[in-house]
Amino acid sequence: MPIPEEDWIELPEGGSLYELPDRRGIGIDVKTGEMRLCEKGWAVAAFIPPAHTGFYVAAFEAIPDAQTLPLFCYTAVGWYDDKFFVPATRIERDIRQECKGYDDNKVQLGVKDMLEAYPHNRLVKHIAENCALTYQCPAARNYFMGRWECPIPSSPACNANCIGCISFQPETEEIFSSQDRLTFKPTAAEIVEYTVPHLETAPYPIVSFGQGCEGEPLLMWETIRESIIEIRKHTKKGSININTNGSKPDAVAKLVEVGLDSIRVSLNSVRKDIYTKYYQPNNYKFEDIIESLRIVRQNGGWASINYFVFPGMTDSVEEYEALREVIKYTDLSMIQWRNFNIDPDWYLGKIGVMDTGESLGMRQLMDLIHEEFPNVKFGYYNPPAERMVNYDEDFAH
Repeated sequence: MPIPEEDWIELPEGGSLYELPDRRGIGIDVKTGEMRLCEKGWAVAAFIPPAHTGFYVAAFEAIPDAQTLPLFCYTAVGWYDDKFFVPATRIERDIRQECKGYDDNKVQLGVKDMLEAYPHNRLVKHIAENCALTYQCPAARNYFMGRWECPIPSSPACNANCIGCISFQPETEEIFSSQDRLTFKPTAAEIVEYTVPHLETAPYPIVSFGQGCEGEPLLMWETIRESIIEIRKHTKKGSININTNGSKPDAVAKLVEVGLDSIRVSLNSVRKDIYTKYYQPNNYKFEDIIESLRIVRQNGGWASINYFVFPGMTDSVEEYEALREVIKYTDLSMIQWRNFNIDPDWYLGKIGVMDTGESLGMRQLMDLIHEEFPNVKFGYYNPPAERMVNYDEDFAH
């Protein structure tokens, strides 16, 4: 479909451009004004950097037996006046993952200092050598620069079989996980050793269980509970967060009891059927994740969803109606509008969806949710405690 002029912004710094092999681009013929397939070259798409949410997926048609695209987002991209443009909005004013904000020398120095300070801590070693230096993980790099959100990978196991898992893909799949998963179970002592100093010294500090390089942290909830108790014996500063699939509401309740401040539950859809086909949960159900969000809010905590935005589906009328019900039931604090990193055709094929239904458009969806639920914050990251109290939301419309 044609993209409204007001939806385009210049490709932000840190964005990337892709050629999409085995895929013909679809566009509007300048002579006839009709949509048609472009026979020359391959289609293109953009990866838009964190803090931005895309409104449209690139238009293309795959040739037979096209290779599956890797786990990135594929936002439409245009060229005008010697610049690249993408249909997107800046949904988050926080600069914590801006490319220009990183200093590799400081990261390297931070890694050296931390490895010397905690020579026997397997977790610090993992975050240094794998996350920060190998995968350039933004959260890990920030930790070694002594600021903001500190990652705590805590579980090598998972109780879901997500189709687009970034840390584990079956050998039968032709795509690869983008990073290796944590291979050990950290102890509470290892967790406490490096997180307490971070909470004590970092600006706007958060420590977060649950990272892309691990399984499901709630499977390690007893260790996490012990860690939170110990952390809070040493410091009251900052906030303690968990990024999770929300599969164990009873465990979440126990963590909130001892001082968990916030939860972020990841999901591809707030519709049970679409969620279940993608997550393929083991020993939990969709209702559990919604209950986990509600429990945190009932106890005065901050509850976010890490909402995988897939334009055409996320902004469908059905999804919008389901989202309204989830917000009302849970008293949700925040929606983190995250771009879904997945091959669009592969995803729809895997979950068996042929028709995504009537679409509102991403901008209209956001407007409607904003109007009906003005207290629900929009963003991209877990807010620090200071921002939870006074969320200065610069919603980029």
